[in-house]
Amino acid sequence: MLATLKSEEQSQQLQLVEREDVDDEEDLFEAIDKLISQGINAGDVKKLQDAGIFTCNGLMMHTKKNLTGIKGLSEAKVEKICEAAEKIVNYGYITGSDVLLKRKQLVRITTGSQALDELLGGGIETSCITEAFGEFRSGKTQLAHTLCVSTQLPTNMRGGNGKVAYIDTEGTFRPDRIVPIAERFGMDPGAVLDNILYARAYTYEHQYNLLLGLAAKMSEEPYRLLIVDSVIALFRVDFTGRGELADRQQKLAQMLSRLTKLAEEFNVAVYMTNQVIADPGGGVFISDPKKPAGGHVLAHAATIRLMFRKGKGEQRVCKVFDAPNLPEAEAISLK
Repeated sequence: MLATLKSEEQSQQLQLVEREDVDDEEDLFEAIDKLISQGINAGDVKKLQDAGIFTCNGLMMHTKKNLTGIKGLSEAKVEKICEAAEKIVNYGYITGSDVLLKRKQLVRITTGSQALDELLGGGIETSCITEAFGEFRSGKTQLAHTLCVSTQLPTNMRGGNGKVAYIDTEGTFRPDRIVPIAERFGMDPGAVLDNILYARAYTYEHQYNLLLGLAAKMSEEPYRLLIVDSVIALFRVDFTGRGELADRQQKLAQMLSRLTKLAEEFNVAVYMTNQVIADPGGGVFISDPKKPAGGHVLAHAATIRLMFRKGKGEQRVCKVFDAPNLPEAEAISLK
């Protein structure tokens, strides 16, 4: 009986904060429907929505060349649409103080580990891409499962108070693993699982199309986390040999660009896992000659790069490999 009351109280609390969060979201992005008030035809707005563009902010992230590729939109229409969007959204210069004010809207989602949170300056940050790379069984997917739960915690409990989207390319998502994690945080496992939007991707094209469909969901409901586990797996399967490397990297760059735009457009945290490859040219003096897959394209796209490796027994070691605002050499053990 007590457990039931606690569960009902928790769900009511989450729903209440969710509604408040939706009000705050209005300041973060402008719905594409607002173009109608600027004299844009409702039919043209519908064409933009069919192409996966649901906010004026997202519209400004597309080139005019891309927009003219949408069926039914001429160059003249695109020009008019862009002019209308510029009146709604300011994408020009702003001061450093304004940037600081914007960064205060960012949310840091707890990882469930106090030591790892301290390493990351509070947790996984929204509006940017966090990449975790390492060997198999080094803890990358386990952290993804924990974030599925901690993201749904209220902000006063260092959560994101939002839903989670999970794109699985390796078939490693386990809902039964979510249950004990939810119980650990004192949450109702059923409610937590209902707030996770899951999709299994089988090709790199399928993976990209799933990202296109997410904009519609994120414009309607408060999402705080997008997980891609792993980002590179399907590219390594669908593109083989050096002859297809350039094409692979170009397609990967487009995928990562889409992730970056989703993160900034909807203020969601993107957590993606990455595989490692052997580095024969690493030299004899390097004890572990491995490097993250994806090359420079992936390295430049990720804002924060975390390196995971196995420690003694059940321990896992996480090191900040690259970050604009965190010390690089610091390492930490997870149990």
